[in-house]
Order: sequence, then structure tokens, then C-alpha cells
Amino acid sequence: MPPAIAPSAAFAQSLPSLGDTEREELSPLMERKLGEQIMRDIRRNRDYLNDEPLQEYLNGLGNSLLAVRPEARGETQYDFFFFAVRDPMLNAFALPGGFIGVHSALVLAAQNESELASVMAHEIGHVAQRHIARMLGKQKQDMLIPLAAMVLGALTATASPDAGIAMMMGGQGLAIQRQLNFSRDAEREADRVGLDIMREAGFETSGMINFFGRLQQASRNYTDSAPPYLRSHPMTTERIADIEARTRDQRYRQHADSLDFPLIQARVKVLQDPSQQGMLDARAAFERQLQQKTRTAMIAGKYGLAYVALRQGDAKKAQSMLNDAQATLKAGSPTARNVVLSSLAIDIKLAAHQPKEAVEEAERARNQFPLSRGIAHQYADALFAAARYDDAVIFLRDQTQLYRHEPQLYDRLAKTYAALNKQAQQHLALAESYALNGSLPAAIDQLSIARRAPDASFYDLSIIDAREREMKAQRLEEIRQEKEG
Repeated sequence: MPPAIAPSAAFAQSLPSLGDTEREELSPLMERKLGEQIMRDIRRNRDYLNDEPLQEYLNGLGNSLLAVRPEARGETQYDFFFFAVRDPMLNAFALPGGFIGVHSALVLAAQNESELASVMAHEIGHVAQRHIARMLGKQKQDMLIPLAAMVLGALTATASPDAGIAMMMGGQGLAIQRQLNFSRDAEREADRVGLDIMREAGFETSGMINFFGRLQQASRNYTDSAPPYLRSHPMTTERIADIEARTRDQRYRQHADSLDFPLIQARVKVLQDPSQQGMLDARAAFERQLQQKTRTAMIAGKYGLAYVALRQGDAKKAQSMLNDAQATLKAGSPTARNVVLSSLAIDIKLAAHQPKEAVEEAERARNQFPLSRGIAHQYADALFAAARYDDAVIFLRDQTQLYRHEPQLYDRLAKTYAALNKQAQQHLALAESYALNGSLPAAIDQLSIARRAPDASFYDLSIIDAREREMKAQRLEEIRQEKEG
């Protein structure tokens, strides 16, 4: 195993020691595996916000923080993943292995991008200093499974309180929940790491002070319990004072919020409550936002109204409001482009059953935002809607070579092969998708179906045999580890 990447001497000296890491930490590989197991279940939860513009924004923001502190990825170079869950409570959490979740309410509560970045940087600090690994390192492997039940129970409780309590009461859930409440030393350490990351990434460090201060103030309005974020990240006056002391002598640096920030907040406002009343409340909020008359508020308000109209099935109104938002954007900067607006434009064309126009919109967006994974996926959707199946296959196969770890690509590829009645390749693509999602038994079943397909060629069969050997070996290794655990 390669040695860990050490932080700078000055950085290391400012942090307290939390124990003998060699003897007490969960191994990085086991930590990542545990995080992946939990994420598989979270992704199946209905409150997991599987929304590509939102995920792309959060991961873009998170990776901009990680870019200035690459050693935070650890010796195994964790590929961090930032995601959101639908929840009305202010909270955020770090899972083992570099998975960081943010509640929708917290995204909406942030008054600027630096405040949101402060929470994400703090959670990165917990992962970078391996706080979860240290807390779990002393536990037997059979004690790790209830951790997943506890996290899922917290999500389930928002939709069904009784079910959520039952899940959290199971096994050792309550004991582990107590262990996950970080110590004061761990919290101060994450604060300091987060502050350093924020400063180096160009965000306002005052964002952490302001946001945590408001959370502490909000806790005084609760009689029986504090907000969830304060329960899992105990806030003290000493902590805030420590943050203020560390920033007092720093030169103030103003951070200009990206336009994506208010647009994503508008999107989250709609996603947070998809009910009919929720749509009405969101629309009223966006109409009030238009009264602010500032350019950014006007663009975000019109975007929000367009998204509400799209969700309500009114593609014509959605297009009209989006046109207004884009006109307001161009009035201030004629050459301005925005990926969130472009993504909605493609969705509106698809919803209006205008596949040709959707392809044209997606092609323009791909040229303008070549690194956007969401736009790439929408381009494939537009090709499919236009019945350009062969073009879709060529594009998706090329994408799977470049981005081998995106199950969404294989799902779209399988759907396109099905439209072309290419059964062997359809099930081969599904096998890859299941494998990437951690369902090896289902993936192996799909390979068996592909082998029996009437159109399976000799070349297809050779690929199926090779992948089956690999997946069965991986599955045997999983079984061995489960027995040893």
C-alpha cells in the first residue's frame, strides 16, 4: 500500500492528534467499501435527489474545494461524491469513503455560495482526517452493517416516522449513532481544515462563521432538540470563537457567487416539495423574487417559474419563461451562457415532443459546455427521442470508453439496443450497469440472458465469457469477505 500523502508541516502542526491511526483506523479500502454499500441503499430511497443539474453543481463546487487540497482524497485517492437528499431539516453528513450528503433545506438556507461551501468544506475535513474511520476502527466488522440502517433510517423517518424509528432501533443502530456524533476535538479539526480549504479556494471564510452562527441562534428556538446538524456536529461558543480567532487577521476576500448558485436554489425549491401545494408555494416564492428587480433575482425567478411550469406539464409556458430568463441574462452580457439554463431548454424541447429541436439544442449545449456530464446524457436522450438510434449507439459507446464508471450511460445504451432489437448487446449493457451499481448477482444473470440471445455473435460471446469470469471472481471475493467479516 503506498504511503499516505502528508499535509504541509504548518497545516499538520495546527491540528490536534486524535490517536494512533495505524492501530485504530478502519482501512481506507474497507471504509470506501462501506460507503459504497450505504450509497447503494441511499440511491434507492425516494428522497435521494437523483437530479443531474443539482448533482453536477454540488460536485463542481465540492471538487473546486478538493482541487486546492488534493491530499484530502487520502492514500487511495478517493473519488468524492456529493449528493442531496430531500429533507426539510437543516443537515449535512459525511459517509465513510468520501460520500458527502446535503439536505435540500440546507441548500436553500445558505445565503451565499460561501456559506454552502463552508458546510461542504467542513464535511471534507471530517473525511480528510478520517474521523469516521477512527470511530469505527475499533468495531468488529459485524458492527458496521447497522451504520447503513441508521443512515437509511434517518432518511426514511422524513417520509414515515414509525418506519424510520424501527430501522434505527434495529441491531446496534443507537450505539453507532452515538459514536457518529463527532467529538469536540474532531469538530474543531474539521473546522480548521475546512477554513483552510475555503480560503485557498477563494471563498469567504466568514461564510462559516455566519452560517454556523445562524444555526446556533436557530437552536435556541427549539425546546426539546437542536437542529439535526447541531446534534451530529455539536456547536459550542468556543468553536465559533476559535473560527473567528483564526480568521480575524486574514485579509477579507469577497467571493462573487456564480449564477448557478441561485438557479440551483430555485431548482431545489421545486424539488423539495413535488406536491401540488408545493408547486403553488414555489411559484408564489418565485413571483415574489421577481419583485426584487435585481438581474440575478430576475433570472433565477424566471428560471424557477419555467421549471414549475415544466413539472406541471405546461411546456409552452415553460419555454416562454425560460426565454425571458435567457433574455435577461443576455441583456447584461450578450455572449453569456449558462449550463443550468441550457439543460432546462433541452428538457423543455423533449417534453414538448420536439425531438429535432431537442437535438439541435443539445448539440449547441455540448459545444458550449463540453465537460458537462448532464448535457452529454441529455444529448443521448435527444438522439433517442429523435429515433436516431444508430447515432445514439455510436455516441454512447464512445462515452462508455471515456467514462467507464457511469451506469447511466449503460442504461441508455441498453434502452437504445432494445429499440434496435439487439438483444445480446442490450443485456450485456444492462450487466455493466448492474455491476457498476454493486449488484453482481443481477449482472451475472444479465450475462446469462445475453448468452442465450438469438442474435449473440461469436464476438459477443467472447466478451460475455470474459466479463462473466471477471464478475464471478469478484462475487466470490465479496462472499469471502462477508464470511470473514
